[in-house]
Amino acid sequence: MSLPERPITVLIAALGGEGGGVMADWLVDAATAQGFPVQSTSIPGVAQRTGATTYYLEIFPVHRGALGGKRPVFALTPSPGNIDIMVASELLEAARAMQNGYVNPERTTLIASTHRVFSIAEKSAMADGRFDSDRVLKAAEALAKRAILFDMAALAQASGTVINAVLFGAMIGSGALPLAREACEEAIRRTRGADASLRGFNAGYDHAAGSVLPATTEEHRRGPPSAQARSLTERVRGQFPVETHAILEEGVARVADYQDADYANLYLERLLPVLAAERALEGGPALYRLTNESGRHLALWMSYEDVIRVADLKTRRSRFERVRAEVGAKPGEPVVVVEYLKPGIEEFCSVLPRALGRAVRNWAGKNGKHFNFGMHVKTNTVFGYMLLRSMAWLKPLRRGSLRFAEEQALIERWLAAVLKAAGTSSGLALEIAECARLIKGYGDTHKRGSGNFLRIFEALVEPDGDMATAARTEAIRKAREAALADAEGKNLGRELGAAKPVVWLSPQRAAMLSDKAA
Repeated sequence: MSLPERPITVLIAALGGEGGGVMADWLVDAATAQGFPVQSTSIPGVAQRTGATTYYLEIFPVHRGALGGKRPVFALTPSPGNIDIMVASELLEAARAMQNGYVNPERTTLIASTHRVFSIAEKSAMADGRFDSDRVLKAAEALAKRAILFDMAALAQASGTVINAVLFGAMIGSGALPLAREACEEAIRRTRGADASLRGFNAGYDHAAGSVLPATTEEHRRGPPSAQARSLTERVRGQFPVETHAILEEGVARVADYQDADYANLYLERLLPVLAAERALEGGPALYRLTNESGRHLALWMSYEDVIRVADLKTRRSRFERVRAEVGAKPGEPVVVVEYLKPGIEEFCSVLPRALGRAVRNWAGKNGKHFNFGMHVKTNTVFGYMLLRSMAWLKPLRRGSLRFAEEQALIERWLAAVLKAAGTSSGLALEIAECARLIKGYGDTHKRGSGNFLRIFEALVEPDGDMATAARTEAIRKAREAALADAEGKNLGRELGAAKPVVWLSPQRAAMLSDKAA
């Protein structure tokens, strides 16, 4: 018989804790059970999101007895362009595999989960640092001979198992490997948690084989809307154009959840002048982009993060249910939840009454009393839960707090600038609206963002100089992008210096200013 010229090559990229090593062992056991020569090697990653652990396997698809005593020579490491089956447990790992040349349009079957586990760089970005998933999906369709892509993490969670079982099932269900389903199931039965792993294996197999539709992202379900929610939704649909409903309905729901219905109505009252200004623009509104973007940023800003909000979110029943689902806890099985908190003087003053909070903050600033203290709070205990819940119960008092007053004043200042610019240029108004992206978080993160926001406003937004509208729009855009790209503000300083307009003074005026400075 004629023997294959080369073995089947399989490269697996998995994150820490996803059972990639166990999956590689299942492949080896199933291949060995069918008499196929097989070899597996692995390269450990640095951490769960700074480097995947890769597993490389070569399987010669001929029974040992048919080789006449010959033994194939296997490679220890993968080579670009020579991978038959590329498996990625997360979408960005699939992107890395394609970037490194392991996906060949003439050879490779790409099997990857479409869910995301965000990298440190994505999560620590000042703005939305998420990688564009659509680019990866389009690249997979173009670069792979065959692409099998669906949300395997959601399928694993529904099956009560780890993603490795679903990936294993997808590999076998794809038909790209000459391994019998029974041999693979038997390999799983020899490991711990076999029942749950088999459920995940079968689910992945069925999806890859096409016997069921791919999993879709589950929509958030808020349950039946309350009378308050219906009233707010009706107001959005009655007073705003249909192009804005998707954003504003989410925004009004977020703001109402954050505080109350009156606060949500204030959100809509603030947007009505923006809508009117956009409708008055020459040429009419372009899909109401200014209203949508202002509504998006205003909802986030009005629901700013403070210790009350953090405590509220961490002690909600839905959050505990989500944690139990993520760790796979069985009914009645205890789960220990530890919250790592580090409040400081700013967080403490922010929830105090305005006058008291301002006095304490000024005293701390004058005397150098800046401190943070770490807290490890177990919210699965009565004491820990009540400690955080007591802070969440301060919500009705938020309106009288120092930070609430300061945030509302800055919001009004921002909205006034957006409305003023809308009378001149929609592009300028949009750039000013986008400056709200700088306001986020609490503590040092909020302090840096607010500082950068004010620097841009005082240098470029509010001054009525001689700078042309187009140049001013571009200067604000560059300054905002510089602030978002650099937390320390060095890039912003360079941009503001470059954008500073030249002011011509008469000799008399220059002399007068020089005397005042002296």
